[in-house]
Amino acid sequence: MRDDELAAAQAYVRLLEATRAALADPDDGPLHVPLLASPIAEADGALRRAGLCGNESRFFDLVRSLRPSMPGGH
Repeated sequence: MRDDELAAAQAYVRLLEATRAALADPDDGPLHVPLLASPIAEADGALRRAGLCGNESRFFDLVRSLRPSMPGGH
């Protein structure tokens, strides 16, 4: 895995974890959604730099190599 691909997969995992944390309590979820803007921007930029936009199959293979327990994304 190239460095830029690793960065994209790691950014996605961070986004996923931040989203789960922000939405863990349905009553407070809407209050925390704005906190996701930064992880979303980080993941979008990392995907673009790695050339993975539109290549979800390859991207989710990379994510699963980091987090084997992650369900299929395609």
